[in-house]
Amino acid sequence: SSVGVVGRICGEFYSALPRLGDVSATESFIDSSEVVVVGFFEGGDSFGYKEFVTAASELNDVPAALCHEKEAWPHFNITSDTISIFRKVNHRPAADTRPWISVFALCVVPPCDLLDTQGSSLSFRLRTRRPPAYQADLHREDLLLSKAQALDVDGLTRFFSINELRYVTEYNQVTAVGLFKSKVKTHLLLLANRGSRDFDDLKDKMVALAPAYSGKFLFVLVDGTVKSNAHSLGYFGLKPNQLPRVAIYNQDLDRSWLLPPGEITPERLREFCDSFLQGELQKQTEEEKKPNSKTEL
Repeated sequence: SSVGVVGRICGEFYSALPRLGDVSATESFIDSSEVVVVGFFEGGDSFGYKEFVTAASELNDVPAALCHEKEAWPHFNITSDTISIFRKVNHRPAADTRPWISVFALCVVPPCDLLDTQGSSLSFRLRTRRPPAYQADLHREDLLLSKAQALDVDGLTRFFSINELRYVTEYNQVTAVGLFKSKVKTHLLLLANRGSRDFDDLKDKMVALAPAYSGKFLFVLVDGTVKSNAHSLGYFGLKPNQLPRVAIYNQDLDRSWLLPPGEITPERLREFCDSFLQGELQKQTEEEKKPNSKTEL
């Protein structure tokens, strides 16, 4: 029967999922990749377990694992069956060796108007708790399965995709929702055409620089060859034939700054980021807005 086939597939994939037996194994797994997913379940008959296993099987670039050992749960502030996404993109103090933990709740995601992105309603309920001090995003969301009103594979799969933020996140209509949900409100954007001569080199420069600004900027790659990104380019007054360019966008201020034309080097990228963090870019913009004190007659 079809039910039997699904059950067999689920069982086969379960056997392939790493099972984390203690705190050390769980921390090692979390450190193994930029983004990982861990299902904290008491057992295979727990609510949401089968949906998690199936959704995890559809994750191409995000490792997933199971942790049934409840003795390890308190270390990660887990008290009941929970699905967690761990991301290294968020900054933590050097004294703390643990990655930032983003334990997401089933929630309703608001739309993102700036980049013409439709928000996704996953029929989830938002639950926010005070974060540990090492969480630079200053929030924590828990997918507490005991509180979920509804859960399905498609919703979980999209939920994982939305929140798959990396050191450099490629912009699309799905990842945009996660980017604009993040508590890190400033984005450094590389706007470039995939397939161009310098595309890979520029992306590598962004990847190398991003960890130094983790928790301060989200590094975003916008592919100018994708038609749906034309609106994003237009926001910065750009067209594909004017790329590559680099920009900073701050969501709270709803303002953007373009790096002046020229070779895009690691040094210029670093200076651009620092000039924003030190308030220099903002001051330049304010000076430009001031009326000229001298009037030509």
